[in-house]
Order: sequence, then C-alpha cells, then structure tokens
Amino acid sequence: MRIVSLLPSTTEICFALGLGDQLVAVTHECDYPPAAQKRPRITRNVLPSDVDDGAEIDRLIRERVLQGESIYELDVELLERLAPDLILTQALCAVCAVSYEDVQAIAQRLPNPPRVVSVEPRTVEEVLESILTVGSLTERTVTAKAVVAALRSRIAYIGGRVDPGQAPRRVVCLEWLDPPMVGGHWVPEMVALAGGQDVLGRAGQPSFAVTWEQIRDAGPEVLVLMPCGYDLKGTIAEAERAARTAGVLPPFLDDIPAVRDGQVYAVDGSGYFNRPGPRIVGGIEILAGILHPERFARGGPPGTVQQIRLGVAEPVR
Repeated sequence: MRIVSLLPSTTEICFALGLGDQLVAVTHECDYPPAAQKRPRITRNVLPSDVDDGAEIDRLIRERVLQGESIYELDVELLERLAPDLILTQALCAVCAVSYEDVQAIAQRLPNPPRVVSVEPRTVEEVLESILTVGSLTERTVTAKAVVAALRSRIAYIGGRVDPGQAPRRVVCLEWLDPPMVGGHWVPEMVALAGGQDVLGRAGQPSFAVTWEQIRDAGPEVLVLMPCGYDLKGTIAEAERAARTAGVLPPFLDDIPAVRDGQVYAVDGSGYFNRPGPRIVGGIEILAGILHPERFARGGPPGTVQQIRLGVAEPVR
C-alpha cells in the first residue's frame, strides 16, 4: 500500500505500526521518528519563514482563516506522481493541515483516486481508537491492538500510583502565549489522567483564547506552557520573548499561585501534547512527573520539560 500522511500524528502512527516503508510522502512538519524526515515532503507552510513572533504568527493565521485560506499548500504534481492508495488527513483544525475539502477535491481529480480518510480524535480514548483505525485500513490490526494495549498499560500504571485521597492540583495548560490560549480536546484529560485538575480547559472541545485575568481568577497551582508547534527550546524562547515584550504579560503575574510558587513548566508541546498520536501517553507521564514528583521520576525524555520563571525570561537551573 502506498500511503500519504498529511498529519504528523498519523505519520507517527504509521511508523508505530511498521508502515514506514509504505509511507511515500509526509508533511513538512513530520519530524518524528527521525526516519520520517527522509520521506518526500508534500506540503509547505505559506506563512513567511522569517516570522517567529507568537503574536504575529497568531495574527497571520487568523487573517488567512477568516479569508477561508489555508496556511499550508499541497504539492499536487508530486501527489499525482506518487499515486497513493490512501491519504490520511483531518478536518478538525483549520490550522493543523491542508483543508480536508481541498484534499478530497484534489484526490478525485487524480487518474486513480485514492481513499481519503479523516483521522480527527478529540479525546484520549479517540486517539487510541485512531491507531486501531489506521491499523484496520492498512491490514495491521494485530499490531495496532498490541500498540494500544501497551499504551493503555502505561496510562493504567500512572493511575495506579496517583493517590486517590490527595486533592488534585489545579492546572492550566496554555497552547499559546500571545494571546494566551487554553489547551483543549485531549489535553484536559491528559491532566486528569496524570492526577491533576485542568481548571480552564474543556475536555473534548477546541482550545480557546482567555485573558490573564481569567487565568489569575482560576487560581492554578501549576502552569504548563505547551504552545502549538513548539518544542521545548522554542517554548522557552517564546516565554522569554513574552517576558521582554511590553504588554504581553500582566503586571499582576505574581498573583497567579503557580507563578508565585515557581510552578511554571515549559514542555515539548509539539512532540507530546499538540499531536494526537502515540506520544501523548508520554505527555501524560511528563505531567505526572510535574504534579507528583514524589511518586514519579521528574521529567520525561531529555529535552521535553523545564521548570522556568515566567516573567523574568530565565529558566530554573
């Protein structure tokens, strides 16, 4: 089978199921596992490559979405040459991939139209089910069941070590910093599975913009920064930019318990929180280490989490 993956998450799923050799193209954002970077890139980002300011990126994205335009461009000529049997994409997020409608229309114009499947989980359970879906589509059902069983086992281990008699710590997860946006869909569930309480996120629902006043009033004991598309290094850099830029962070920052008590963490959002693939279980493990350092090893894989001092542009050493 010849597969084109238009999502980093489905690329990770394909490799987890042993389908790497059947992936004939991936997106420009597919960077995991490392072998994915050797596959032909079939998309590109149309935003200016020199823009790294979070507020400006947000403005440009909103502008294109309001105009009904995508921020990604599909290489139609390459797609035709590759002649895939299956295209994996999604219709959930307008800024996460090429428009599902556009992919469908382009696929139907190909000499041998491939099957186009939208994989768009909204919850942790649906993320696991999406692995089974890809397994079924690609005749990897047995492997998919084994992968999901292993992931469920890791989640169950965390649940078994969290003290049910301990009040869950109040958490806010920010998927963007300028303006602040609360992580949605599977993120609030990830917090709950790690033994915390997401006090602003709405499980199964999209992320949404908030004010710093709302964050303060929610009284989070832990603040996790996971801006969409940023790894740990990029997240720390964005937090430092916010600290340097007038008007981004509020003057009452220390009124937020998590900031006052030094419980602000930058994480690798792109790898472990933003993408609905197998590594979200690693994200739950990272959260468990943050919330319960006495029961779990602090931190995930190297380069995935860093305690920082929000507002002073300085990581905690």
